[in-house]
Amino acid sequence: MPFSSANLAALIQGNSFTLWQYRTTDSRATVTAAGYFAAVAGSLKPGDLMVLQTADAMALLPVRSGPALGTGVTLDGAVGPINTVRSVAQRFSFGQAAAAVVRTIILAPFAAGIVAGTTIPVSATVLGPVSQVVFSLRDGSGAVIPPVRVVPVVGGGASASFPTPAIGTGYRIRVEDAADPSLGVLSRSFNVGPDLKLILAESDGRLLSEAGDVLKQ
Repeated sequence: MPFSSANLAALIQGNSFTLWQYRTTDSRATVTAAGYFAAVAGSLKPGDLMVLQTADAMALLPVRSGPALGTGVTLDGAVGPINTVRSVAQRFSFGQAAAAVVRTIILAPFAAGIVAGTTIPVSATVLGPVSQVVFSLRDGSGAVIPPVRVVPVVGGGASASFPTPAIGTGYRIRVEDAADPSLGVLSRSFNVGPDLKLILAESDGRLLSEAGDVLKQ
């Protein structure tokens, strides 16, 4: 819209200075264009200030010769509708505490030579949270020879026994945690030999069998 003198008002007047106020629905660019205030050029003097309220800004501008307005200071720009933005942030944290747990299985030593027809007693000392252990007898190739003994740990120990296997060499005993087979220990190899059942006769210094037969040396 064109300039309207009805919207121009002098707020403060002095001998050489006037503070003007002008309101309009025009944009700031339109109002500050050359010739907009030509109709009141006689009233606007260089050095005056104008509080300008336009459709898109509010500014304090100096009046120059012409009368033209300087760049001045923008007090406020165009303001759009208020938008409310809500955001929800969830925080998640995870903590882990670790402590060392000692578990040890110690297999008790036993004879390196076992006589056929007897039993093989085995025992182990257990430290830490182990409730059951598994004893197994293995041949020279590492294969398990039944039966396998699953034994509860009582008072820090466990024990079992095995019937002697066939006469041979390279046998071993293994004991392990029933819940964690990676925790275990394997014995040294041992042999199973025949029972000679010899009787040493005092007479003639000869070795005899139980049946009385002479064993040649």
